[in-house]
Amino acid sequence: MDRQRTDRQLRLIAETIRIADALGVDLWLRGGWAMDFFLGSPTRDHTDIDWFARKRDIEPFARELLRSGWTSLSGSPADQQRDFAEQGEESSFALLDEDGSGHAVVAGGPWAGERWPDGMLDGPLGRIGTTACPVISPAAQIEIKRMTPVWIPGRPRRARDAEDIRVLETALRDGGGGWAAHHDRCLSCPLNCPSTPSGSFRPCPPTTPRATEHTLAASCVPRPSRG
Repeated sequence: MDRQRTDRQLRLIAETIRIADALGVDLWLRGGWAMDFFLGSPTRDHTDIDWFARKRDIEPFARELLRSGWTSLSGSPADQQRDFAEQGEESSFALLDEDGSGHAVVAGGPWAGERWPDGMLDGPLGRIGTTACPVISPAAQIEIKRMTPVWIPGRPRRARDAEDIRVLETALRDGGGGWAAHHDRCLSCPLNCPSTPSGSFRPCPPTTPRATEHTLAASCVPRPSRG
């Protein structure tokens, strides 16, 4: 795992949440980082940072990102997804709208109006170190990773998605995320989790992060395993 890049992306996640909080904008991590925040520490390298944001919030949020030195990237339809870069890292914000029943749907682009999985935005407050961040529900993460090749014909099934599904399903079966769900993948723990004789780590004592708590702390570095 590229620890420098992982730490840089974690700093950007913390900065993104700080900017969103100041504007009263709701964001949810999706993709690989959503999985890691659910589990409690990074499990692999990530090529970018993926988010969900509401369509109605994106313009003031985008203006603040640009004022903060971020760069807007072209590529995706602007009513479907907005992409930005900072410190050489890409952050993508897939836009959400609501249908007549209040269900989250794709805001724009060729799949505008398509519904996202039930309960997707009801996920827990994920945490890595002292950085807390809303994430989409683990069940929705699994469904999206499993169904994307079906929803988008020609999209190949990726080995990392299969591994992410396995890790998430194991964590859910074992009673949730956090250190206990993946301690066997962690090589070093800056939060001073007590080592077992075998060198693995027992879970840290549970804590309840505040919704506004986003101060970055160092992160565990798991074994290496885009997204």
